[in-house]
Amino acid sequence: MKNLKTIAFALVVALATVSVSAQTKKIDAAKSSINWLGKKVTGQHNGTVNFKDGALVFNGKKVAGGNFTVDMTSLTATDLQGEYQGKLNGHLKADDFFGTEKFPTAKLVFKKVVAKSANVFSVTGDLTIKGITKPITFDLTTTANSATTKFMVDRTKYDIKYGSGTFFTSIGDKAIADEFELDVTLKF
Repeated sequence: MKNLKTIAFALVVALATVSVSAQTKKIDAAKSSINWLGKKVTGQHNGTVNFKDGALVFNGKKVAGGNFTVDMTSLTATDLQGEYQGKLNGHLKADDFFGTEKFPTAKLVFKKVVAKSANVFSVTGDLTIKGITKPITFDLTTTANSATTKFMVDRTKYDIKYGSGTFFTSIGDKAIADEFELDVTLKF
């Protein structure tokens, strides 16, 4: 019985130590950024989308977790102006693409984090777009007050097939790439 109490006490102390050493750093949504780049056969478009909220969890200097919510209604093209920007923004927010009226947010939840070096981590998480959740893996680089990553997202996995040459082979030079790039900077 004494050994059981000793083991239980040691377990409580170990768990308390883990809890105490974990630190959650909320992002400054106004200073953090997400830049996107989408390509098509005849060119490309780029723009931004804003964070709603988010946080990284650290154990010491190592990333241990994270979760983020993106305001999809803030999606905008920055390479166009005026009428053309309005048309593209409207189309991106429509059901053909992100359906922001029905799905106003996207989410990313870290599931596994592996240190690659002192400040670079391989992250596997669940990305939810249009209510569809799929796993995604990317590298995240951290500093004391920020973190950055750049990765590709295959839009067709989230039922965004408009203009995809993979699904509509007869569209020729009107094809839009299945993957788009996200360039993310987190500020704490």
